[in-house]
Amino acid sequence: MDAELQNVIARFPQIRKIKEIKPIQSGLINRTYLIVTDEADDYVLQCINHQVFTDVDLLQHNIECVTSHIRAKLIARGEQDVERKVLRFLSTPDGKTYYFDGAHYWRVCVYIRGSHTQDEVTPDTAYLVGLKFGEFESMLADLPDKLDETIPDFHNMEFRMAQLREAVQADKAGRREKVQALIDGIGRDAEEMCLAERLYREGKLPKRVCHCDTKVSNMLFDADGKVLCIIDLDTVMPSFVFSDFGDFLRTAACTAAEDEPDTDKIHFNLEIFRAFAKGYLESAVSFLTPLEIEMLPYAVRLFPYMQAVRFLTDYLNGDSYYRIQYAEHNRVRALAQYKLYQEVCKALPEMYDFIKTQIHADFRRLECNG
Repeated sequence: MDAELQNVIARFPQIRKIKEIKPIQSGLINRTYLIVTDEADDYVLQCINHQVFTDVDLLQHNIECVTSHIRAKLIARGEQDVERKVLRFLSTPDGKTYYFDGAHYWRVCVYIRGSHTQDEVTPDTAYLVGLKFGEFESMLADLPDKLDETIPDFHNMEFRMAQLREAVQADKAGRREKVQALIDGIGRDAEEMCLAERLYREGKLPKRVCHCDTKVSNMLFDADGKVLCIIDLDTVMPSFVFSDFGDFLRTAACTAAEDEPDTDKIHFNLEIFRAFAKGYLESAVSFLTPLEIEMLPYAVRLFPYMQAVRFLTDYLNGDSYYRIQYAEHNRVRALAQYKLYQEVCKALPEMYDFIKTQIHADFRRLECNG
């Protein structure tokens, strides 16, 4: 066994009778291993990316609060096989769910045997994602513990616009002239797209505990295709529900990759939207405010717009944040995301009509269920 791994694993005394350790993900910072044992449980060992998540104590505090609360909810409602429906992290002898070896932070969770992830997005899987992430938010709506942002201002549109304006002013890479039309287009809608932050300051829009990385691959399925639980909890933090609703559709309902150079290929798939929105509202309608529901189509606009801003900012700054594969990659990404934003704007009337129809059906269902 690798001496470094041996030292880390020794800090989690619950792990015994190790049979095999195999990498299940590799990278410069994040390293993930499956620890196979001769005991009842296997484990997942992960090195935390502390360059992104700079406050690991806060990160793990959020995760502990969320998983403990969900576990208690599942037990209270008589769920069977609870340990397969929520992640469980091991503690070190000093009571922490992570270990710092002087250079890296490590954590261990119990591996859910017989589970798998999937990546394909279909109307059926989009519905399941909406249903499960709506349920996730619903279960955490009464979380008594205070959570903080693991990545400050992660989905703050005002903050992202401020970054863009600074990048435009500085023009570090001398590229502003090449993207001036895109800068102007984004600028015209900036006030409207920063609406959520203004409503929050006015006390009209709440922040809730959200996952902030909604995608099919962040759910575990059992052998029968049933959803077991939500995983990858690093980005769980206070946010607008728009984070979970809009960001999923930014990728899942787009007909092309986020860096597609041929913008004629970029369209918005309303079938995926309807399936996801149906599932989400079925499980989330009980706690959402009328304003949150009304603004869900705004959320779908917000995320391609925000991502266009982020790619454009990085392009103007000389590609210092996102990894690129060629010199104009971030410009291509920004243009692709802005085209998706425009396509979403065209679909707004149909989205609003669907939300109204669906919400009436869900309210009737709630009334019938008493």
